[in-house]
Amino acid sequence: MFYLLFGLLCFCAMERVKLTRGQEDDGKRYICRAVAMSGDASCPVTLLPDLSVGGQEEELRNTVMQLRETISQQKETISKQLGTINELTTKLSLCASATNEMKYGRGGSWGKDKQNTMGDVPRDPNDSIENLGKTMQGLKDRLENLEQQQMRANISGASFPSELRDLLQRRLGELEKQLLKKVSSLEQEKSMLSNATAAYRLKTESALNALVERISELEKGGGDFKSPEQFKLCLPQRTNYLYGRFTKSLPEMYAFTICMWIRSSSSPGIGTPFSYGVPGQANEIVLIEWGNNPIELLINDKVAQLPLEVRDGKWHHICICWSTRDGQWEAYQDGERLGAGDNLAAWHPIKPGGVIILGQEQDVVGGRFDAGQAFVGELSQVNIWDRILKPTEIQSMANCSSYIPGNVISWLASNVEIFGRGAAKRPLEICRERVPNA
Repeated sequence: MFYLLFGLLCFCAMERVKLTRGQEDDGKRYICRAVAMSGDASCPVTLLPDLSVGGQEEELRNTVMQLRETISQQKETISKQLGTINELTTKLSLCASATNEMKYGRGGSWGKDKQNTMGDVPRDPNDSIENLGKTMQGLKDRLENLEQQQMRANISGASFPSELRDLLQRRLGELEKQLLKKVSSLEQEKSMLSNATAAYRLKTESALNALVERISELEKGGGDFKSPEQFKLCLPQRTNYLYGRFTKSLPEMYAFTICMWIRSSSSPGIGTPFSYGVPGQANEIVLIEWGNNPIELLINDKVAQLPLEVRDGKWHHICICWSTRDGQWEAYQDGERLGAGDNLAAWHPIKPGGVIILGQEQDVVGGRFDAGQAFVGELSQVNIWDRILKPTEIQSMANCSSYIPGNVISWLASNVEIFGRGAAKRPLEICRERVPNA
């Protein structure tokens, strides 16, 4: 019985195979699955759905086209941004080169015949600040336009590279800093030019005033004197109330020459023929001889002893030269250099705005005199220069060949005030009578 059933199953299977081979391919696919022996002997078939190959290819084609358009737009945006970066980099380099030229003096000022290669920076420093501000505003507007383009690109699906945006922002920040530095340097240059102009104007006005004063003195005839400088200051007694004072002060000086005619027979020591005090330092410049000590030159309370001898009651022409460079000094008497030295208040500038006293030593600026240090004798033609005079110039004044007025302090009757009963201005002997060997 078992064998009979097995044979029937084999026969049915063979017949199904034949039917299957005899059928035409209708484009359908089948799936066979195993079933339990106790289940339905028929072989169920599950039909697969149709694969629409044409629709999938069309969808992929559309996607590829969209990606190509997106890539093209992104490339175009990147190309524009690179062009902007190159342009900004060029302007930054030009700004830096212009700044270096002005800093090291190669570019000088904005001359008329020098070509302006910057393009955005005008030649006139007064207009540079406004135009640079306009340039910065234009760059900021361009940055805003770039950001708007980025937003439009994001909306359309093209993502703007964050690295490129950060690079642009850094470059623009650096350019803005360079422009601000350029504006600051131009403002400083403008201020320096203004200060230089003001200083030159003051110097010119001072020279003109001195010339007018000189002409006025010549027109007046110097009062009772043959010329404004032909007078002498007489201090006959050793007191603390007889002295002369210049109406003018000294500027800041890094070198000076003081020359004068002096006559004294006072003993011991001639006293203090010259002193200059400033706030905070009453002994800025002092020429003193007290007791049996030699004549001393004090600068900022530093002392140098001078080999000068003038206590013989005769007229002597003396000059003192000093320079802040290494504190070098020289002493001349009657046109001959008798001594020199250095390290006297080296690198100390003479301070301005003090008081010049003739005949007294100042313990405070302009006062508190000590009678024991007062000068007794006669002084004339006390002149001060802000430079070291040449030996030939000193000799020509000492031998009466010429008279050179000081360019800082000149000996004029109107420049010297006298104080104390007994102090007087009197006519000066002619120069030949004052020369010791005449």
